[in-house]
Amino acid sequence: MTPSAPPASGPSAGAARAAALERLRRAGPLDLLVIGGGATGLGVALEAVQRGLQVVLLEAGDFAQGTSSRATKLVHGGVRYLAQGNVGLVREALHERAGILARAPQVAQPLGFVVPAYRWWERAWYAAGLYAYAALAGRRGLGPTRTLSRSQAQAALPGVRTEGLRGGVQYWDGQFDDARLAVLLARSAADQGATVLNHVRVEGLRHAGDQVCGVHARDALAGTPLELEARCVVNATGVWVDAIRALRAGPQEPLVSPSQGVHLVVDRAFLPGSQALLVPRTADGRVLFAVPWLGKTLLGTTDTPRADCPTEPEPFDDEVDFILREAGRVLARAPQRADVRSAWVGLRPLVRPPARASGDTAAGSPPAPTRTLSREHTVLIEPDGLVTVTGGKWTTYRAMAEDVLRQAMAAGLVPQRPGAGEATAHATGQATRARLVGAAPGRSLTEPPGEHLYGSEAAALQALPGAQRWLARDAESGRGILSEAMVRFAARAEMACSVEDVLARRSRLLFLDAQQAGRIAEDVAQVLADELGPSFDAPASAAALRALAARYAAVGLTAART
Repeated sequence: MTPSAPPASGPSAGAARAAALERLRRAGPLDLLVIGGGATGLGVALEAVQRGLQVVLLEAGDFAQGTSSRATKLVHGGVRYLAQGNVGLVREALHERAGILARAPQVAQPLGFVVPAYRWWERAWYAAGLYAYAALAGRRGLGPTRTLSRSQAQAALPGVRTEGLRGGVQYWDGQFDDARLAVLLARSAADQGATVLNHVRVEGLRHAGDQVCGVHARDALAGTPLELEARCVVNATGVWVDAIRALRAGPQEPLVSPSQGVHLVVDRAFLPGSQALLVPRTADGRVLFAVPWLGKTLLGTTDTPRADCPTEPEPFDDEVDFILREAGRVLARAPQRADVRSAWVGLRPLVRPPARASGDTAAGSPPAPTRTLSREHTVLIEPDGLVTVTGGKWTTYRAMAEDVLRQAMAAGLVPQRPGAGEATAHATGQATRARLVGAAPGRSLTEPPGEHLYGSEAAALQALPGAQRWLARDAESGRGILSEAMVRFAARAEMACSVEDVLARRSRLLFLDAQQAGRIAEDVAQVLADELGPSFDAPASAAALRALAARYAAVGLTAART
């Protein structure tokens, strides 16, 4: 679908996309069609094409537009899951963590964490659990776990509240740019022969007799229909899997119970060091992170059940209050609503337990408490052959994809094909998959965004027009964070089709400073108009981003007005 590096000249990105759609319309039956361009769907597409299967992936919006761009930016085993006794999930995630950091080091790196201790018993208690966490990682560990004195904890966490501080525990996990990793998965799958298309919505399932054999879809940009045949259709739409399952005949028992996670972004000055802060147990038993990410400080997260699945969920007031209140307990300077640069929400697809006699899993019933719902993934093969996968976490996307293909092959839905390097990976305990597009070590992800996120493709980026024209700079450091060339690269190489695609997921400016993203929407739209051609409606795309940016900035703006 897209080249691994941006072409210096040739047809516009819009024309290239139209040509890819036309080729797809003329294509014969596919081996595998994936619905959903989040972490799991992209993982399935990449794993499948590596096995030599003919693969198409369709995403209704943009890659990672839903849950997969709204994570807490951690590639981790899950300390809280270990505390819950889910050792198997933690061990699997730690194995996969190593693979992600190896395959995309420019957007996934080790990060030190410190758990501050304010009570006499906390340091020993936390140390016991975190030493066990490190032991599960074994040789895939990212750094030593150690107890810290009061002065060591202060040095490791500049900005921590020192009153009552008794010390802490340091351990290591991973950090990543989730949306950029998703785009790299899409591009890597395309480079290996898959067709991956964003902004193509599946509107119906095709059947041959009583078996699913393809989809009815529509290009959301041009409004044109697309009919595709496939031997196997995988529903990997995350929290929205039940909407795709509802396209089948007959009643469908809901599979997912959504849970809402809120994140608040404040200035780096609140936590100016290079390590993250973890509070394993807040006043009401929840977990709190303060993470240095791309020049800002990320605070989160919540875990609030809800009954609906909006595309752009908004934070509840009590969630914002909880995060700010708990952050104020551990930071020397307590953040206020007016300090929030951007507030955004992700929906977790937690898997419901089987229906009980009371019928409380029926559609429209109150959401179940999140503590009763599974954090592990589920693969369901429906009687008509539709394969649905949901649940799980970003870190285990590849293992989930592998499980999907294993079960689809066992059911005879796709040809039996071994995975590339699978035997070696299992024998050595190391992830040996090929690196993703552009893989190369980069600067720390705690620093403001820039060319280091492009890895080995930084030179190709620099060769594009506008490499020295900065559209946005980091407000605290003054460093350029979005250039005209980066917008061109997003259109030519990264399949960006709108201002939102650029500012939310190719650049992360919407998530870092929503007001600034709104201010440069027109500039980005003008560059995209040059890249995408006459079919691109620049004013409408800029206006849509400004409206979205106002929602992300609402927490801080409301406080400023009052």
